[in-house]
Amino acid sequence: MASCKQCGAPLAANTNRCNYCGARNDVDLHAHLPYKTEQSISKRTCPGCRIALTTIRLLDDASLYIERCQHCFGLFFDRGEIEIFLNESVSHTNEINLEHIDNINKDRYRKPGGFQYRKCPQCGILMNRVSFGYRSGVVVDQCSMHGVWLDNGDLKHLQEWKKAGGQLLQHRQSAASKKSNAPTALPGPAKTAPRNSWENFSGELGWETAVAILWLIWKLLLAR
Repeated sequence: MASCKQCGAPLAANTNRCNYCGARNDVDLHAHLPYKTEQSISKRTCPGCRIALTTIRLLDDASLYIERCQHCFGLFFDRGEIEIFLNESVSHTNEINLEHIDNINKDRYRKPGGFQYRKCPQCGILMNRVSFGYRSGVVVDQCSMHGVWLDNGDLKHLQEWKKAGGQLLQHRQSAASKKSNAPTALPGPAKTAPRNSWENFSGELGWETAVAILWLIWKLLLAR
């Protein structure tokens, strides 16, 4: 269990605020992931605190820049950056531990509060609330154009979810869904054996054919 950086008291898994001293704790990055704060202040704003976000660079990957709120410690990732971060920060696993995944979600479950849609830090348009992954237990705010907002604690939750095989479970679930939704081939017309010329004969002759046959017989008779 994590401890409060202010007073050292135990910190519950489903909150970043200490129940003893009331201090907020950065449970995602503080003492867990190396990062460096950039000098320039981002033009993006926190959707909850309405203050300018700070750009940070994760030292494990110098090309990965994200935005962080210094007050609530929320994080904003550009599109596809969460997946990049999880792939680089958590080792790949070939096992799925469903019991562990359920325990993680139970420990980090947050009671629903006064919910409202939040604006994208970039464009200011209201973001959608979507589940990040199958059985991840994490609901994120997503702007289809610019990226995803994570509340403090969600990133740590997703890391533990992947360690327990959650991302592998997500991939298998997606593959099974695509397979079940794939269109099935319709049966083609029944193939029949080709008929010979005798079978194709209908047994009926037109009058022109009959006259031609009679004329041929008459010519043969005259030739004798």
